[in-house]
Amino acid sequence: MPFVGTIIRAVQVIYVNRFSPASEKNAVHEIKRRAACDKFPRVLLFPEGTTTNGKVLMSFQLGAFIPGHPVQPIIVRYPHVPFDQSWGLISLAKLMFRMFTQFHNFKEVEYLPVIMPPNNKIQSPVHFAERTRQAMASALNVVQTSHSYGDLMLLMKAAEVQQGRPWNYMVEMARIESLFQISSLEAVDFLDKFLSMNPDTSGCVKLNDFLRVLRLKACKLSEEIFGFLDVEKNGSITFKQFLFGVAHVMKQPLFMQACELAFAECDVRGDNYCMKKYLADILRQAIPDLNEDQVNGLFNLFDTDNDGRISRDDFVSCLRKNPLLIALFSPRLLQKDFPKLAGDRMPEEIV
Repeated sequence: MPFVGTIIRAVQVIYVNRFSPASEKNAVHEIKRRAACDKFPRVLLFPEGTTTNGKVLMSFQLGAFIPGHPVQPIIVRYPHVPFDQSWGLISLAKLMFRMFTQFHNFKEVEYLPVIMPPNNKIQSPVHFAERTRQAMASALNVVQTSHSYGDLMLLMKAAEVQQGRPWNYMVEMARIESLFQISSLEAVDFLDKFLSMNPDTSGCVKLNDFLRVLRLKACKLSEEIFGFLDVEKNGSITFKQFLFGVAHVMKQPLFMQACELAFAECDVRGDNYCMKKYLADILRQAIPDLNEDQVNGLFNLFDTDNDGRISRDDFVSCLRKNPLLIALFSPRLLQKDFPKLAGDRMPEEIV
């Protein structure tokens, strides 16, 4: 960026790729180095990681708190009458035009008391961040939420496909990451899956569209899978219910083991591949009256590289993208005993 890029280099910005764990690690290392070095001025960080409308304080990223140095909280207000210049869900061009055509743009900057790092190892950077956020929220007189930059990614994805109410797809990603150890990128992938189910204007998906995308036919097992997500029992599910459900299944400590055991049952020839005939035999134990077209639909879903057979990687990858489909293999797993693969675990516990 010719003009903005020059400014960014001049103020010695620490670059970070939000989608790369290695980049995040390098950024934390650089923050530590600069914070501990007298040759650098104070390091300025924006812990929310994005902009909001100023009515809430989102969860903080931990980069400012990991080094364990004193933190100087600074809060910014934008008093306004006709146009709020806080950067919300509008384009940069529109934001600049509205600001330039406004007679005055006001900004207030307030320095809060310095917050000292914890003096013992019991308190983690998370607690340090929470103490700082609480002080800033109190001074701003706003509520704290568990939203994060991941919610902005979901919002932008929903807006991109022209969903009428894109804010319906914000789920407080910081809370979900803490509960289920699921990344924002994985959540966006699950949103892709949910949006392919053609949600209505309220952001809800009905049973038929849910089954269509997962290539399932209407039967008792399919209804049980949908009912697992439909906690309110109103015949439809929201994205938040869908995400909580799939994340809950993936979080189970034996989920990956169940995937491996399910593939072992499909790998009849022992060559690390599953053919359509063997997959059909196992699927019909869960859904007895599957016809050939329905078998083909599920086979194509698992055959991610379209080579006419399902490798171990194809199989596990499909179940990670569609965790609820592990239920299709539960009847077969419950019939077997896997002492070598499952160790001391019982098949019932794995399922």
